[in-house]
Amino acid sequence: MPTPSDTPNRGGIIHTYQKYDPAKFPSPSEPPPDLVSPVFEHMLQFGSMRQFSEEELANAIKLDPGQFAGLGPSLDQLIKMLEERKQQILAKYETDSVAKKAAKQYANAAQGARPAGKMKKSFERAIRDEQIYQLEHLWYQAERNNPRFASQLLRLMETLGEKYQIDHLASAYEFIGRESMTIPQAIEILEELQKIDELLKQLEDAKENAQLAIIDLDELSEFADAEAIENMANFQKQVQQYLKDMMEGQGLVDQQGAVQLSPKAYKLFQGKLLERIFSNLEASRSGRHKGPVEGEGAVETQQTKPYEFGDSVAQMDIPQTMINAMLRQGHERPIRLRQDDIEIHKTRNNPKCATVVLMDMSGSMRYDGQYVNVKRMALALNGLISGEYPGDFLRFLEVATFAKVVPQGDLISLMPKIPTVTNPVVRLRADMSNEDVSEMHVPPHFTNIQHGLQMARQFLATQDTPNRQVILITDGLPTAHFEDHLLYMLYPPDPQTEQATMREGMLCKREDITINIFLLPSWSQSHEDVQFAHRLAESTGGRVFFTAGSDLDRYVVWDYVNNRREILQ
Repeated sequence: MPTPSDTPNRGGIIHTYQKYDPAKFPSPSEPPPDLVSPVFEHMLQFGSMRQFSEEELANAIKLDPGQFAGLGPSLDQLIKMLEERKQQILAKYETDSVAKKAAKQYANAAQGARPAGKMKKSFERAIRDEQIYQLEHLWYQAERNNPRFASQLLRLMETLGEKYQIDHLASAYEFIGRESMTIPQAIEILEELQKIDELLKQLEDAKENAQLAIIDLDELSEFADAEAIENMANFQKQVQQYLKDMMEGQGLVDQQGAVQLSPKAYKLFQGKLLERIFSNLEASRSGRHKGPVEGEGAVETQQTKPYEFGDSVAQMDIPQTMINAMLRQGHERPIRLRQDDIEIHKTRNNPKCATVVLMDMSGSMRYDGQYVNVKRMALALNGLISGEYPGDFLRFLEVATFAKVVPQGDLISLMPKIPTVTNPVVRLRADMSNEDVSEMHVPPHFTNIQHGLQMARQFLATQDTPNRQVILITDGLPTAHFEDHLLYMLYPPDPQTEQATMREGMLCKREDITINIFLLPSWSQSHEDVQFAHRLAESTGGRVFFTAGSDLDRYVVWDYVNNRREILQ
């Protein structure tokens, strides 16, 4: 039987139905559905947490209806009831007569209209084409000069709209009855059938993944008895409570409809990112070290060994040591330790690595959503280092007209700057030593890599390790730089800015800081962008990586892990 969704609509009122393609659904024995990822993906794209509607939450989460006893039969009963009501309507009425009535009403209204001479030809074409937008155009022309004709056009558009709906009713549904309808009655029946179709789709979706929140109980109450509605409302409460419990279990706190992210949620999402990044690597290249470098190190392992002369008692396994002494002494008390009772945790040499990540957040990063990939990379790298290399130093800086430190908790809400200057050629200078000039007065969307490198160098200068690097993620040439207290913003990119950035790169080299650049694709990227990236990276012994934005997190994390393995070896 044809439905409104698979029959082309001629025009008039357009109804949009929610489309959802269900995937594989978890069984009750499998882990609970992932609630964290949809929330974080929203944050990555929009940078803030607005209130989620019940429908949005239901669309984002896949549930197994089998977890709720009796839900399936209840949904089947409602679906059967709605389908029976739909068949009753189709078996009772016919549409040929009402279609003729609508066409005649439209023709009479057209004959009653009296257009002015210069509008007559356009009016006749609009009537022939049966296009409302053409009649609207005529109405705007006649509104002031010919109010009577404008009023006739309004009536004509109303009758044409009704004709659209009658035509849609006749083409979308297969009526087999004999009773004729009036035009108002036919429009009411169309609305009722569309409600039934929408409710049927909601119920079918609910059968697949328990999306009860999107079922409109108010509309359903027009067709179902009070007991069935109450039963479905109780199921909705069960699902909502189930979601609330899962959200709390995954670190998502629901406070008056606003989803808050806890540290637990961050760890879960970072773990999923790293699992995805390392999932395609071979076992020998899993991103973990090939073998532990054991010795007097800073990181304890779970393995233990008997105490040997020279071992530090700071790594003593106290529970195992006490058990050894008790087994040796039996019931003798007090317990007296001997050297052969002592168990020592093996340790792993873990040389410190210091990294500053410069994330381009200028106006150009809005294109193709590149900023989303940059933030996803930052979360993955932060999760890797905090989980596996807790002794390493890591800082994040956003780079726009100014470079600024980004606390790890603010990475998810970072957004690219909105351009405030649209001139094709920009030559601006700001004296930042002037008390009357602040960042609020300066366009925020330029790219000041020089300032970012300067701040990164200052952070890394305090780190007592030879393994220091800057990871620069950008899509092209810099467009801003400082000369003492003067800030220059130059677009198209100017050699003066490139020279200032290269000077800062040479200062990094002098302090043995390596610059690795991940160059993202951009619609405006040129050969000059690529050459600049090579010059800046090679001047410090670094490298340039060309990567699609969606693979950025994988490239950065793999490179970091490989670099750490080389340091350990």
